[in-house]
Amino acid sequence: MDKKKRLVFQLDTPYSAVSWPEIQPEDQETILELLCTLLAPLGRHRSEHARPSKGKRAKKRKRKEASEKETDAPSPPAPEILSYVDVGLTTVTRNMQKQAAEGRLLGLLPPGQTSAEVGNSAGRFYSVVFVARSGQANMLNSHLPQMVAVASNSHPSRIPTRLVGLSKACEDRLSESLGIPRASCIALCDDAPNSEALVEFIRQRVPIVDVPWLKVASQAEHQPTKINTIETSIGAKKQRSKV
Repeated sequence: MDKKKRLVFQLDTPYSAVSWPEIQPEDQETILELLCTLLAPLGRHRSEHARPSKGKRAKKRKRKEASEKETDAPSPPAPEILSYVDVGLTTVTRNMQKQAAEGRLLGLLPPGQTSAEVGNSAGRFYSVVFVARSGQANMLNSHLPQMVAVASNSHPSRIPTRLVGLSKACEDRLSESLGIPRASCIALCDDAPNSEALVEFIRQRVPIVDVPWLKVASQAEHQPTKINTIETSIGAKKQRSKV
């Protein structure tokens, strides 16, 4: 017996979803090795000199530890790479928003005027954003391709930021390299020390995030709502149980 069919209508945006750049498995392994080598000094510094948090303490214990800390020898400064690395989805997203906003402001400046004259400080521009993600769509990081593209387009004089999606299994190695419990999103700033080999390899092997509808959206033209028509089968009605 043939199942009955019906049409279901679904509202969608006229702007298509943005795909993550494709990376070959062997290139991903190379990127992971280079990235972990670059971040390893941070993990060593944290393991040797940072005191792990033990949660809430009594006031008396806090005073005792504070007095002991004063007598301890000062720890060496953190590796230089620390100031060029941002960790965490929230931090990376916030800085990319600033990056895009500053780029638009610079584009509105009259000729000969600098950003300092309007009180705009030079922000952090990312060369690469790394994300440990699964193959399935994730609402937590699905905004990153669009944000990377917008932030890059806001600074046309700079080399576009690359977005590198690593497999979820890479998260443990990244966390170990940084010396922190979890690291699923890491961003590397331009001109980071000792990053030339990693950044150059990524720029050669990882394509730029392409968002074709950004050009259409910038024209400020009306785009009609997209309506998807889906044909689906109607299941058999459930029998109501008699009391």
